[in-house]
This record gives sequence, structure tokens and C-alpha cells, in this order.
Amino acid sequence: MLIGVPKEIKPQENRVGLSADSVKTLVSEGNRVIIETGAGIGSGFTDADYSSVGASICNTAGEVFDASELIIKVKEPQKQEVELLKKNQLLFTYLHLAANKELTLALMKSGSTCIAYETVTDENNRLPLLAPMSEVAGRISIQAGARSLEMTNNGRGVLLSGATGAPPANVVIIGCGVVGFNAALIAHGMKANVILIDQSQQRLDELKSFFNNEVTTVISTPDNIDANVIDCDLLIGGVLVPGASAPKLVSEHLVSKMKPGSALVDVAIDQGGCIETSKPTTHADPVYVLHNVVHYCVTNMPGCVPRTSTISLNQATLPFISELAKNGLNKALSSNKNFLNGLNVMDGKCTQQDVARDLNLDFCEPEKLIA
Repeated sequence: MLIGVPKEIKPQENRVGLSADSVKTLVSEGNRVIIETGAGIGSGFTDADYSSVGASICNTAGEVFDASELIIKVKEPQKQEVELLKKNQLLFTYLHLAANKELTLALMKSGSTCIAYETVTDENNRLPLLAPMSEVAGRISIQAGARSLEMTNNGRGVLLSGATGAPPANVVIIGCGVVGFNAALIAHGMKANVILIDQSQQRLDELKSFFNNEVTTVISTPDNIDANVIDCDLLIGGVLVPGASAPKLVSEHLVSKMKPGSALVDVAIDQGGCIETSKPTTHADPVYVLHNVVHYCVTNMPGCVPRTSTISLNQATLPFISELAKNGLNKALSSNKNFLNGLNVMDGKCTQQDVARDLNLDFCEPEKLIA
């Protein structure tokens, strides 16, 4: 199969769809790979690195899209990239369509076949291609939150760890999946006072044991969320409903009652955010202040550590890319229900049930389109 990797053009997005090692593997399996010049620079991969393992280098994204059967990206296609997609061309990337009806309709109109990393599942109904970036984003959220609490960034001047005679910061983490766990791992390591909120008592018990009873666990109810958010210094929103828009668990009224100079990081912003006052920001302009609370809502958080993120992401995505290239779309997806769950758009139809529901679109069962 002819596989193409364009350079990411979302602002401050320096990850790349394939690492040089992944290209080497795909070429050894009999595929052709073309890379847009400079696509890997932000992640530390030069054109020479790609050429040395068998890739061809193209000058423009247009050349990549025009020649390729399968396009591998990291972030959702931007408007000018959607215009380059062709009927029946395969696109494999993060899409997050439940929060973006305009993009969904554009992809449907293109006639392309779009598989989303974030809705591919495994045998335990986990999200193996979302997990690596959720891990990175969860860890970054504490770094970003710590910076947001600094007075130079309009924060209240609190150090997460505290200091001799000064108490540590209260860090409230809502949602204890991959994002929440990794946020807790860093916050706990920085000696903050960590409060974990989740709807699963079993999950809370697991984490309390993991952290040797050194974190506080709270079952998720509106009253419990209110009481803990009001008293926190840093709030992390890590709630995920696979494929669907994130539920708004923290209201604007509640944000307005937080301590002046406190901070929040909404990691769920890719799916619309779980905090009512959240709006998408970029790495170039990552924060804004509303109700005297510093908001960090960057939609591509792992993009600020692109080399780590690219290598980690490729470890997860490469087996699926190899399967797609080896067997083609129909065989790869029809033989693997978990992979089929990644299909979001095909033949002008929305094939992801949660996306269709959230965007009020007609849903087409993917099995009907895969022979």
C-alpha cells in the first residue's frame, strides 16, 4: 500500500504520524511510504532519517494526498487538508468528531474513509490508541497547572508541594481513567494534596491502594464535586466518554466560587470539555482568566513534547497501520471488531454511534459498509 504522511499544520503541533522506525517497519513489509518534507523535524526526525529507511520525500502536502491510498496523521485534518482528501481515500488519525460538526460534515462530503484513533477499542473495551496521549496529557496537565498557579501567570502564587511551614496545594482530579491516574501520579510525586473524584468506587479503591492511602478518594456526586472544587487550588478535568462529547460536570457558577488565582486544566477539551467555562486554546496562547480563575485548555497538549509523544503514539498505532496496509480496509476491519469501532466516516455516512447522536446526524452501522 502507498502510505502518506503530511506535515501537521495545526498551530504548534510538532508531532508526526510516523517515526523513522515505523517507516522502516512498513517498508520492510512491502509498503511504499512518502513523507512531506520537514514533517518530522519537530519530533527530531529529519528528511534524511526517513530517506535512509526507504521513504520518499515530497515537497508539498498536495503531493502526499494526491499519491497516497492511506494518510497517516496525528491531529484532525484542518480545512485545507480536508479539501485534499479524495473519495475512498483512507485517513487514520485522531478526529474527535463529537465536538466538531463542521469537520464531520466536511469529511462525509469528501467521500473519504476516516478511522479515528480514539474510538478503536481492545478486548477489554479500553482505548489503546488514545491511552498513550492520555498518559502524556495527564502528566502535562500537572506541569501546566503548576505554572498557571504562579503569580507571574496570574495565579495565586502557590507551590504544589508547599514548603517548610506552608501547606501543599489542593489538587482535585475529576475522572480517574488514564488521564486522571497520570495526573495523580505527577501531583502525588510533587507532594501536592491530591483528591481523586470518580463515579467508580472500585476504581477509587484501586488508586487509594496504589498510592498507599496517600491520596483522598471521593465518589462523584454533584455535592462532592462542589465541595472539593470550591476548596481546590488546581482542578484537573479528565473525564472521557469514548467517542462522545464530554459531560459538563463543573458549572460556570461553581468556577466563579473557586479561590481567586486558582487554576484549572481541562484535558477533555478535545471532546468539548468537562468544565462549562472551558474554551479551546493553543500552545501559543494557552491560558485565559475568567472569574479570577486561570484556564488552561490547549486542545493538543501532547504536542508540546512531540518527540516523546510521537514515539509513544507510534508504538500503539503501528500494528493497526500494518494490518490496514497488509489486508486492506474491508478485511482488516471485518476481521477485527475492535478496529471496526474506529470507523467514524465512510461513503458519506457517519458510522460512529456516539458522534451521530451528539451531532444529531443519521447513524449508519459500519458493518453494513464493510463487506
